[in-house]
Amino acid sequence: MVNRKLCIEDLLKLEAFQHLSQTRLEWVCDRTQTVMVQAGETLIQERDPHRGLFILVKGQMLITRRSEGTEIPLGRHQAPAFFGEVQVLTDEPAPVTLRAITDCHLHEIEASDFLTLLHECRTFERMVFRIVEQRLRGLESFIRGREKMAALGTLAAGLAHELNNPAAALVRALREMPPAILELQRMNLVYGKRQVDDAHTQQWLQARDTGYDLILNNRVDAVTLSDRTEILENWLEDYGVSQAWKLAEPLAEGGVETETLDQLMVRWRDDPTELREIGLQWLSLSFEVISMIKHGLRGAERISELVQAMKSYSYLDQGTRQEVDVHQGLEDTLRLFAHKLKQGVQVKRCYDKQLPKLLVYGSELNQVWTNLIDNAIDAMNGKGVLTITTQRKEHSVRVDIMDSGDGIPPETQSRIFEPFFTTKPVGKGSGLGLEAVRRIVENRHQGTILVESKPGNTCFSICLPLV
Repeated sequence: MVNRKLCIEDLLKLEAFQHLSQTRLEWVCDRTQTVMVQAGETLIQERDPHRGLFILVKGQMLITRRSEGTEIPLGRHQAPAFFGEVQVLTDEPAPVTLRAITDCHLHEIEASDFLTLLHECRTFERMVFRIVEQRLRGLESFIRGREKMAALGTLAAGLAHELNNPAAALVRALREMPPAILELQRMNLVYGKRQVDDAHTQQWLQARDTGYDLILNNRVDAVTLSDRTEILENWLEDYGVSQAWKLAEPLAEGGVETETLDQLMVRWRDDPTELREIGLQWLSLSFEVISMIKHGLRGAERISELVQAMKSYSYLDQGTRQEVDVHQGLEDTLRLFAHKLKQGVQVKRCYDKQLPKLLVYGSELNQVWTNLIDNAIDAMNGKGVLTITTQRKEHSVRVDIMDSGDGIPPETQSRIFEPFFTTKPVGKGSGLGLEAVRRIVENRHQGTILVESKPGNTCFSICLPLV
């Protein structure tokens, strides 16, 4: 039979309570309420209003916190133990969920009674605050690690999204190129057997080289291309080419005119062999191959650009402190958020191009831009105007990041830099993003951070000193 009343022996198993007098121990036992929790049941839900101090005399409680929609285990309380003191002292909602692993026998001391004990016994108070410090440090360390992993996951997802299109273009170009090159080689052999004079061959090569230049340098605009494609398709149909539309667009991209085709094909119109059309197919396929190369090269350059942006963002190949171009860091961060921005966020840049470089912790500073830009995008629900302004202010550089979202409520503006404070739904924010921004700016760089917010205009201003 379980003894449901708290006894002094239970309290004395806890080091902090060993410093209370016999009278006070009896007083505690008389004023507690018994709480029984079955295995699997939840005692406290994250964000619930605080209750009192819980003394666990039997069983185990699991501590969890939601992060990015997933419930993450943080640790456990195993009898004998006590918990709940942080919420009583801070008057804040519960930062974690407590769920019974086994059947648990607990006793709850009301918040007012617990505060009375703290005020009356200095040694007991010191022991409790030491435990509070340890628990908060452990929680902060764990969540900070989760925050970094979540930020890395966000950037990795964005990078993967941005890499997908150029990588697909490169793969497609490389896959289609071998059969096209083999067909061009076959056509060259067929043409070479006729021993055509060099002057005529040179006409074909001139048309091809001119087209290469136009394609590689994007010299043909969309309107001209559309009109020319239609004209060439009509010419090819009159000539008798089957599926003329397949040849028309590549020839149009290469800037070929019908007059040029008249000159090139005049001697082949009455040829009974495949040479009657092979020149047209050769020229069109040549332009297709150079287009494949151009698109593949563009994809490879984009991949290289993104990899360089990530490398620059993280400063993987440099020391801890570097001379950094603020604009480069901002642009690297924007590139990694391109998948979010393109959904409906317009970016306005007001950069002072004369800004000097700063001697800073580059990778940490980019964490500041990441948190502020990500928060701005979220505040606008993915649609709005993001304005980034840089300017020199006497002996410092100022960066303003503004969004057109709903703004931060006045009653919470003074608290947004507090650890664990967040206005986001459970599991969406750890409350350490802006705290990290403040720590990096103020502690690591001796800078300042200010925020002004009203509906339609929230501005975070970062001032970093020039050395």
